[in-house]
Formats: sequence, C-alpha cells, structure tokens
Amino acid sequence: MLRATGLGAAVFAAACTGFSTTGNGSMIFLSTQFRPTDEVERFRALLARTAPGVAYVTIEESPFANRIRTQVSAGSNRIGMVGGLHGDLAPLAPDYLQDLTGLIADLGPRGWSPDHLRLARAGTDRTWYIPWATATYLLAAHSDALAHLPPGVDPEALTYDRLLDWAVAARRANGNRPMLGLPAGPKGLLHRFTQGYLLPSFTAGQITTFRSAEAVTAWQYFRELWANCAPASTTYDFMQEPLASGEVRMAWDHVVRLAQAPQRDPQNWRMFPAPRGPKGLGYMAVLLGLGIPKHGPEPELAQRTISAFSQPAAQIELLRSNGFFPAVGAAIPGDLPPAVRLEADAVRRQQQAPGTIVSLPPVGLGQREGEVSKVFQDTFRAIVLGGADIRNTLDQQAKVLQGILDDLKVPCWAPDPPAARCRVV
Repeated sequence: MLRATGLGAAVFAAACTGFSTTGNGSMIFLSTQFRPTDEVERFRALLARTAPGVAYVTIEESPFANRIRTQVSAGSNRIGMVGGLHGDLAPLAPDYLQDLTGLIADLGPRGWSPDHLRLARAGTDRTWYIPWATATYLLAAHSDALAHLPPGVDPEALTYDRLLDWAVAARRANGNRPMLGLPAGPKGLLHRFTQGYLLPSFTAGQITTFRSAEAVTAWQYFRELWANCAPASTTYDFMQEPLASGEVRMAWDHVVRLAQAPQRDPQNWRMFPAPRGPKGLGYMAVLLGLGIPKHGPEPELAQRTISAFSQPAAQIELLRSNGFFPAVGAAIPGDLPPAVRLEADAVRRQQQAPGTIVSLPPVGLGQREGEVSKVFQDTFRAIVLGGADIRNTLDQQAKVLQGILDDLKVPCWAPDPPAARCRVV
C-alpha cells in the first residue's frame, strides 16, 4: 500500500489520480518511459543515485498530454519535470512547457545531434526540451543464419533485395524452414517497420506517400519477404525470445527487444543497420527528451536533474540499465555487456550511413496515435496475411488515415514535409 510518509503528500496525491509510482522523492518526474516493472525499478535506482529528491511517476502516452495541459491550465501544477518521446513533448510546446533555451546554453556543447536539437525546438526558434536518450531498430543475426549469406552479400550494407535473397537462401538451407522472424504479435512493433523502414526506403515518405505507386511496390516486396518468415511471427512480441530459443536465427526489432538474445553466446551474434531501398536507408529515430512544465514546483531542482542526466556518465548508466543510447557525445566504454556493444556499433553505422531517411514515430496525435498505428497494422493484415488487392487496400486505408488527420488538423512528421496539414496525396 502506498503511504504518504516518505513519498510526500504531492506524490500520494498523484497516485490517487491514477499515476503509478513507488520511488522516494518529493518532486514528481512524470514520464511515458520505462513502464514495465523491471525497467522502472532499474531507472528509479539510477534516478536515486543521479538526482535524489525526485519521484519517478509513469503514465501511458494517451493521458500524458491531457494531464499536463489540465494541470498547467488550472495553475495548480504538481509536476516538476516530464520525460517522453519527441512525439509526447513537441505538442506541448510552447504553451505548456518552459523555454529551456537558456538552460541548454548553460549546459554548453555536449555533442547533441543537430537533428535532435532541431526537433527539440518543435518548429520554433526556442528549445522546449533537452534531448535525453535515443533508440532505434536493427537487424540481428546468429552465425547459423550468417552461414547462408549468398555470395557477394554484405550484411553491413544490405539492400531489401539482398535481405530477401538471404532469407530465401537461409530457408532453403534449413530444410525449407524459415530462419527470419518479424515482431508481428499482438504487442509487437511491426507497424514501426512499415512506418519507419520499409515505406520511407521505397517511397521517401510515411504518410504523404501512403498510397503511391512506390508504396504498392513496397507492399509487393513485403509479401515476398513474409513468405520467407517463420509462420509463428504472428505470435512474436519481442524478437529476443525466439532468437534466443533458436526458433529463428535472424530478426528485426527495437534494440531493447533484441538485447537479451546474445547473452548466452555473444560471440555467435552480430547486429546490422537496416536495409536500403530505392529511395535510401530509411530508419526510425526514437528520441527521448526532458522538459519542465510551466508553473511547476521546484524548477531549480528540475533543471539540476536535467543537467545531471545530460552528463556523459549518466547517459552511459542509462544505457547500461535500460538500453537507451546516449543523446550526447559520450564515448561507449568497452566494458558494456556484449549485446549492448554489438548494438552500439550497429546504431552508429546506421546513423552514419550515406543516404539515410530519418523517420519519427507519429507526432501530435495524442490518444489517437493507436488509430494511426492500426491503419498500418490493418494494411499489413489485409495485404500480406490476407492477400487482398494492394491498390484497393491502400486506397481504402488512406481514407481512414486521412479522416484521422483531418479531425486532428496536425502537420506531418519526418520524413514527410512539415506542411501545415498532413495529407495523403
């Protein structure tokens, strides 16, 4: 049972309004990140070492923005600091977040990516959050799959056609049992593959090009790739589990959902950047940020906490504890777990590859983000699993997608151009 003693009355009050919290502290740090029990426990331990006096409170993405808007508008904000994805924070600027332009200037040059600093300005000339950590999605492969690379195929510089060749060769060499798996289970992130990888690589867009001729080609390709995927992929939520068990020997997934696969025999594993398509190497950048809501308590403590988490040492500790990579120029140490080192090298190669097309998860959709993700999920189920006509399916789903965007009246997000209203062409 949660007690007010030790947590403080403010944290107790937050718990009564539906927040999940158990850490010590007085200032509330509200975040959409690290909600699973093991992740939040590891992060609270890091927070206690890095910034004592702060209580880490988690909340789902859908009610996050409404909670901030409601408390700031009422002038009775009990939340001192917020953390979340770019898509969680950018819609709150500038009305609900403090201007942190002065803070980031005071912090000095710490090696933030220019792209991340641009995102933190949310289309203005001011900084509304401080880039905190990054993540992305990669390919992982065991030596059993690497043994079946076709001649001349470089896994460090795959194209989608070469990935298909590899999947076919591995299947044939494995008694016609596919070695490739994808996270198409109920909680899997396969929709991020289509949003941030496949479609940008084939069409250079995500939303505006949703029903383009190039998108038809992308979905035709996906059918061929899926024919060489393990049928049980429709049950896979976290690819590290079937990879570790040997059900599949190569897979694509979020770095956090791949990290445990190489633990037993890391010498037999490799991690690779995503493949390249006709338009370039599309990949999704998952950027976490730290902000301060307006009218919040203890703004100086919030600024000190942000400063502490912007230190390279704290960024490396977050990588060790929760698997998110530094947003500042922190050298990756050699004593990290082998899987993390594998991922760090692949993340760097992916970011530095020529001709990249960087995508973001949907921005500004609030509680309706799930509806947009469902469009991509339904499109996959219809075309790839159900064999539906590609052109008709894209036209039908484009109407659903445009209806959501028309209701919300939001601009597009990368890689689509930032028009005032996001439209499927």
